[in-house]
Amino acid sequence: MIIDAHHHLWNPADRPYPWMDDSVAPIRRRFDVDDLRAATQGTGVTRTIVVQAVHDPGETAWLLEQPGPVAGVVGWVDLTAPDVTDRIAAVRALPGGERLVGIRHQAQDEPDADWLARPDVVRGVHALAAAGLVFDVLVRAREHAAALTLIDAVPEASFVLDHAGKPSIETGDPAWRGRMTDLAARPNVTCKVSGLFTEAGPHWRDRPVDRYVRGVVEHFGPERSMFGSDWPVSTLATGYADVVQRTTAALADLSTTEHEAVFSGTAERVYLVRGRTQT
Repeated sequence: MIIDAHHHLWNPADRPYPWMDDSVAPIRRRFDVDDLRAATQGTGVTRTIVVQAVHDPGETAWLLEQPGPVAGVVGWVDLTAPDVTDRIAAVRALPGGERLVGIRHQAQDEPDADWLARPDVVRGVHALAAAGLVFDVLVRAREHAAALTLIDAVPEASFVLDHAGKPSIETGDPAWRGRMTDLAARPNVTCKVSGLFTEAGPHWRDRPVDRYVRGVVEHFGPERSMFGSDWPVSTLATGYADVVQRTTAALADLSTTEHEAVFSGTAERVYLVRGRTQT
């Protein structure tokens, strides 16, 4: 059994996705649960966590309505809003709102590299923590310092680092291990082994992707690492089954218990069990 802790669903006909320029033209179309079921067939994936891809509450409402294998939703609310607590409650009151497990903001796209460290954002993440929701951190090297500031300011929150901090695999990223060391030193941070094939660029087969996959688990340990496909973005590099197979192969030296943690147990504990036990 595998839990895919990071994938997307979207329909660009319903709302604009500003990042969907011509460079991602092959995925600038509707991807729904039927597509997801077809992609996961035969892979061992039985449950998934779908993640927001635009700062739009309407997308979150749509994601909450999606049927299985979707088991949890990392949605979006405006963390800077004065009434952020009420907004979180409103999302939970929507159809399917009981499956809201976390919130994400695409901080990597903010003009301000220090957006995550802003006092209003810190206040918003305190509200997420009080509601028992996880905060997914989407950052590159530019936003690393601000992410650390936020994490240290809200020690009661559970943070999940998306895509291993988006290392520059294509050009080489010698500072990446230092950033992972910084984040792994915070016990309330877990990390997704996701998005690394696309981060490696069109010639990813010639890049040391496996080294980065293993590097996540080396830094965070299996109990704080979780597999994510990043589908359908991952299809810009390779197919869904290939992502599962290559990630599995890169971590072939894990014990059975460690493998179960990375491919299901960590996601179950951080997203699904946590969400069920909060009030």
